[in-house]
Amino acid sequence: MMKDHFSFKRLWAVVVKEFIQMKRDRPTLGMIIGIPLMLLLLFGYAINSNPKFLPTIVIDNDLTNLSRTFVEGVKNTDYFKVVKSNISEKEASEQLAIGKIQFILTIPTGFARELIHGERPALLLTADATESMAAANALAAINTLSFNAFNDVLQGSLSYLKNPPPPFELRVHAKYNPELITQYNIVPALMGVILTMMMVIVTALAITREQERGTMENLLATPVRPLEVMLGKVIPFIVVGYVQIIIILLMAYFLFHVPIEGNIFLLLLCSLPFIAANLSVGITFSTLSENQLQATQLSYFFFLPSMLLSGFMFPFFGMPKWAQILGNMLPLTYFLRIVRGIMLKGNGWTETWPNVWPIIIFMVVALFIGVKRYRRTLD
Repeated sequence: MMKDHFSFKRLWAVVVKEFIQMKRDRPTLGMIIGIPLMLLLLFGYAINSNPKFLPTIVIDNDLTNLSRTFVEGVKNTDYFKVVKSNISEKEASEQLAIGKIQFILTIPTGFARELIHGERPALLLTADATESMAAANALAAINTLSFNAFNDVLQGSLSYLKNPPPPFELRVHAKYNPELITQYNIVPALMGVILTMMMVIVTALAITREQERGTMENLLATPVRPLEVMLGKVIPFIVVGYVQIIIILLMAYFLFHVPIEGNIFLLLLCSLPFIAANLSVGITFSTLSENQLQATQLSYFFFLPSMLLSGFMFPFFGMPKWAQILGNMLPLTYFLRIVRGIMLKGNGWTETWPNVWPIIIFMVVALFIGVKRYRRTLD
């Protein structure tokens, strides 16, 4: 009996068959093309490890030509973008606590007079150091500016003020993370990233798994409404989400020594809409998918932009405007501000609420779409 030798003709037939199958499976084909393109565009255009144009509030209590000259010099560094000026210190501090701005520059009354008299007046730059990468480069830029900010102004009899040290003192207050420790920024944010990944992917498989196993018929035969089915699948995973949160908090505090300045119960309360929002996304994906592979692919299509555009890996305000708009549509962006605000800043309910209600809206929309898409009959 002759052995059947290797046949390139049969090999080619199998290869052609796989390409035909791939062409017919349009969701998978879309992911094969879509995910690389998405990553290329995000890393090429949106991701920036040297963030510039960071939102800054200027409180100019001097309102002189010299103070305005310094403010213009700050703008020209390209690291600072003045979004507001001459508001109260209380309002500016609230904006910093919420996460709407990155810096507060305070120029004291009598700044120009003291500078001309050689008394080296002090300027205060308050930085939100919870995003250490964003703060470091900007602080280096403004320190350089302190040596040459008034070179064009200090002429003639005032030229001696251009000699070192600089004619004024720049006091930098790296608030919430004075030592710019990276773990203080990354570890709390990992809570949101892990919850997003686990909640979306696991629940995305919930209904598709029943379809593949043939148990959907039994579920459809019961007098259960779509909302009841979805809530029944979501609630157990809410408990799982809280278990993950507690584990992460314990490790953050005891292993990485991340401070917990705020109320831990407030953090647990604010985590509920975030967990529910991600579970709603997962359930919605399961209703849009015909099998578990498609459900998983859709989950990654949601998870990757969430991780890259939320401010977890790269400073949020360092991204271009269009990327910030997309990031503001994702619940992880707001949850990162919540968890960093409570753990590092000691924020209370007043400072936390502006980042809670967008998550609630996202959750309601995702849950509504999932309920509408729920299949009452097998296709």
